[in-house]
Amino acid sequence: MNKNEQKAEPIVVVDNISKTFTAGGRKHKALDEVSTTIERGEVLVIIGPSGSGKSTLLRTLNALETIDSGKITIDGVSLCDARTNVDKLRMEVGMVFQHFNLFQHKTALENIVLPQTVVRRRDAGAALETAQQLLAKVGIAELGDRYPSQLSGGQQQRVAIARSLAMNPKIMLFDEATSALDPETVEGVLELMGQLAEEGMTMAVVTHEMTFARKVGDRVLFMDSGRIVEERDPDGFFDSPATDRARKFLDQIL
Repeated sequence: MNKNEQKAEPIVVVDNISKTFTAGGRKHKALDEVSTTIERGEVLVIIGPSGSGKSTLLRTLNALETIDSGKITIDGVSLCDARTNVDKLRMEVGMVFQHFNLFQHKTALENIVLPQTVVRRRDAGAALETAQQLLAKVGIAELGDRYPSQLSGGQQQRVAIARSLAMNPKIMLFDEATSALDPETVEGVLELMGQLAEEGMTMAVVTHEMTFARKVGDRVLFMDSGRIVEERDPDGFFDSPATDRARKFLDQIL
């Protein structure tokens, strides 16, 4: 498939979605008529201040958050169609969270094997082989028999990434995957994410790591107050932001 054909068929289409949360009698519009697409093989980096709607947008892409209006389509399948098997669709959308979400009573290998056998219905032997290969891929082949409590934060996040990759997802979502890590381990996880990008994995990444956003991202989506303020190539965004809001944001963090 050539690049023009890829752009004609984005794997993710977000069409005018809105989401309002209610807490303590107050309403907060987390997403306000947001529209975007993600092309196959593209790395979309989503940045913005806290509370801007970044993580909410990411979580809508595998229905961890429902939407009030609009439409989301993943590889031609509508998340908003009542006939859609959301659990089946989630198998195609890997998600890596800020706090790892590993099973504490299972080893690193078992954490990767379990979803393969339960969700993908794979043979236990094949699932174990895949898990071993992926632990090697993420750089911790020797740690498969350790429990999460015996692993550093960076090592746990590598297990979480391997677990998602084991499901052969069509797209990977990273929700501030390095923000809970010790500064010394952040770079290793970012390098792993960059490697996945180089291999052609379609990715949507919420991050505060601006160097990563510029180096690895194909497109930057800057959000504020539940809206997309700017959406453009990384060099253009970081060198000459088009809006005052983006300029102010960059001045504060760079």
